[in-house]
Amino acid sequence: QGVSAVRLFPLSGHILLSCSMDCKIKLWEVYGDRRCLRTFIGHSKAVRDICFNNAGTQFLSAAYDRYLKLWDTETGQCISRFTNRKVPYCVKFNPDEDKQNLFVAGMSDKKIVQWDIRSGEIVQEYDRHLGAVNTIVFVDENRRFVSTSDDKSLRVWEWDIPVDFKYIAEPSMHSMPAVTLSPNGKWLACQSMDNQILIFGAQNRFRLNKKKIFKGHMVAGYACQVDFSPDMSYVISGDADGKLNIWDWKTTKLYSRLKAHDKVCIGAVWHPHETSKVITCGWDGLIKLWD
Repeated sequence: QGVSAVRLFPLSGHILLSCSMDCKIKLWEVYGDRRCLRTFIGHSKAVRDICFNNAGTQFLSAAYDRYLKLWDTETGQCISRFTNRKVPYCVKFNPDEDKQNLFVAGMSDKKIVQWDIRSGEIVQEYDRHLGAVNTIVFVDENRRFVSTSDDKSLRVWEWDIPVDFKYIAEPSMHSMPAVTLSPNGKWLACQSMDNQILIFGAQNRFRLNKKKIFKGHMVAGYACQVDFSPDMSYVISGDADGKLNIWDWKTTKLYSRLKAHDKVCIGAVWHPHETSKVITCGWDGLIKLWD
């Protein structure tokens, strides 16, 4: 069954976490035999998103069974579970070292909900979107986060303040269900449903960069993940045809297209150290390592 997301182990990238429509989460070796090290079973419906903590010792999962679960990476145990009885579409730990007990999840009921792992309680709700929340990305040295929604807007929040301090919505905008921060922290790459990748500034003004628009691929409504090469030379994204698209960051020209999957190529991540390696996942149930 289809693989919905892949995440590399923080810093080293030597192991890989994947989540799937078969309700399972798996941990894989990136090098050597590339074998499956562990399978995490406990969700009763498709798993939509996963997120490691900074150390990689634990991770969160969000699934259509309406549960968010916290897992021990090493033992495979489910440590705790959280729900507000709605479907969580995305989940992120607060990346600050002193706030690793806190996480936020974007929900089907338009809210972003903040939990404290220690108490298991909901400690904050960010309730301003007018549609389901698709993405959450921390910016500005983790003082703020950006969210996108089915309401076609992009909102910027100060951590722990439940009112958005910036709201970006133009009549011409489409929904942007996949957003990635660039390695230098300056740009947000947003997969827009009109088959282009838009670039917004990630500091202060959050302005659209009209000189940087990446197109030539078809996403057909899928939330295909966008990523950057570590040196910012390239931008990559999967598409609805199962292709991996590679653009030149400077010129925005489509540099290469590879047939990666038989169905949608939903995930694409560039390895942080092996600078020629890209990992993709698709709805054909495969995870592939490209050189």
